[in-house]
Amino acid sequence: MLARHLSRQLKLPNYSTFNAPEAQLEHPAGRVPYTEALTFLGGPTPEQRIPAYRTLTDASQELDAAQLPHPITQALGVKMYQAMASLQTLDTLCYEAQRQGRMSFYLTSTGEEATVVGSAAALDPQDMVFAQGRQMPIHYGSRELCYQTISSPLATQMPHAVGAAYAMKLSGASTVAVAFFGEGAASEGDAHAALQFAATLAAPVLFICRNNGYAISTPASEQYKGDGIAGRAAGYGMAAVRVDGGDARAVYNAVAEARRLALQGTRLPAGHRYRTADEMRAWRARDPVSRFRGWLQGRGWWDEMQEQALRVATRKEVMDALDAAAAVPKPPVSCLFTDVYKNMPGHLKAQMDETFELVKRHPELVPLGVPVA
Repeated sequence: MLARHLSRQLKLPNYSTFNAPEAQLEHPAGRVPYTEALTFLGGPTPEQRIPAYRTLTDASQELDAAQLPHPITQALGVKMYQAMASLQTLDTLCYEAQRQGRMSFYLTSTGEEATVVGSAAALDPQDMVFAQGRQMPIHYGSRELCYQTISSPLATQMPHAVGAAYAMKLSGASTVAVAFFGEGAASEGDAHAALQFAATLAAPVLFICRNNGYAISTPASEQYKGDGIAGRAAGYGMAAVRVDGGDARAVYNAVAEARRLALQGTRLPAGHRYRTADEMRAWRARDPVSRFRGWLQGRGWWDEMQEQALRVATRKEVMDALDAAAAVPKPPVSCLFTDVYKNMPGHLKAQMDETFELVKRHPELVPLGVPVA
């Protein structure tokens, strides 16, 4: 009698009909069905992993069953390849220049050309890009290209991208913000905050994770457990797709579709894939530039003469830029200190004096061409 009375007073659910609304838990995330099974989901080694979307084989052959919601035209395909090949040449020459001491620091995009070019090709020129970076002087930025200047701290660009996207949403703009980050940055608190805010605010933002297996020198096996970065999306209430980052056509289609969905209110993080010599050889064998070139040639959109002309022209352009940069007089050592405050404080003056004492004892530490003054 008491149980029936409490049932009426508290409106306890009727468990006799499982499919009825009363047979479901009113959870903050929505109605959740009950179960008698004590089952733990997930874990460090999930039974099912998100597959990697691709459209081309490693030998540049088209996969007939590949879904292509955004086909690539000949003009776009050639433009994408020219950018990839030019980037490859730029990286080679700048890396050699850095090794020669002509510049202090340089990061290459070796093996990731398809990821960066394929994703950029799928964006609108007015979309705001928040890229990733680790160290000066490669903190690029361009107002004309809507490319925010890179900052060194990991993951700081991610909440910035969400803020920009939310502003776009409030203003009614038909653009998105795009945050590029690595799997190492995904371990930062800023990454969690960005994903959480993006989901709850329904901001039109894309999170593109360039997962190359290493956070500087920390392998992914020591960085996280479970199904990588894309596998985290469900916990935030976001959709995700994992893409073969060496397949430019797949990356283009994934980002173009993600952009379309983001403007409809869905946030999509896209996941992409200090190495041993064997690892480097294996990745070079899957060179995404050669892979995309093979596809273009197979369609009759590219030939050897165009290839040679592009490589020669790009090499000359890069070398001319390097020579022009080398001819610019370098600022003296003192600019490290004088270009900070109008009136130099005492602690900075002490640092400058200490630096000059060090330079006197070890002149070999001064970069080539930098005046000691």
